[in-house]
Amino acid sequence: MKQTAFQPGDRVVLPPYGIGVVRGTCLRPVSGEAHAYYQVEFPNTASQAFVPVAAPDTAGMRAALTARDMPALLSSLKTSRLNLPRQWAARHRRVTEILVSGNPFELAILTCELRRWNVERGLPDLDRQAFRRAIKLLEQEVSGLHDPGAQDVQLLLSHAWNENPQHLGS
Repeated sequence: MKQTAFQPGDRVVLPPYGIGVVRGTCLRPVSGEAHAYYQVEFPNTASQAFVPVAAPDTAGMRAALTARDMPALLSSLKTSRLNLPRQWAARHRRVTEILVSGNPFELAILTCELRRWNVERGLPDLDRQAFRRAIKLLEQEVSGLHDPGAQDVQLLLSHAWNENPQHLGS
């Protein structure tokens, strides 16, 4: 087998499954030919996935965030702005693109903007669902990191979800 970019024990993200751990590589027959695959297991489930070693990016697999990424992620969660369309259909398309991408920094920017909207005026149901989904995806990404920065991110995410809109005249 060729040298792999991911090693056993590496934390990876594989949309739509979420955070997984590379358990190793294996050969699997496809059309009578053996191909190398990463064997990825997902904690707390019996699920596993096999991702081609030759092209993990085509399956969307990427390395999970590390402690080094936490300061930038926290900054994005606190201060980012995203110009989301006000018209629901266009906004829904853009939000869905971000959620499906699984890019943690785009998710952080989306979370920051939806948090701002929630505090200013409250969120309609579908935007609130998107907000919750973005938070859950980010929580998955930082879970398992035992680092003060990761704890700060988790605390901010927990606080953001529990904030209530500010009502004028209250």
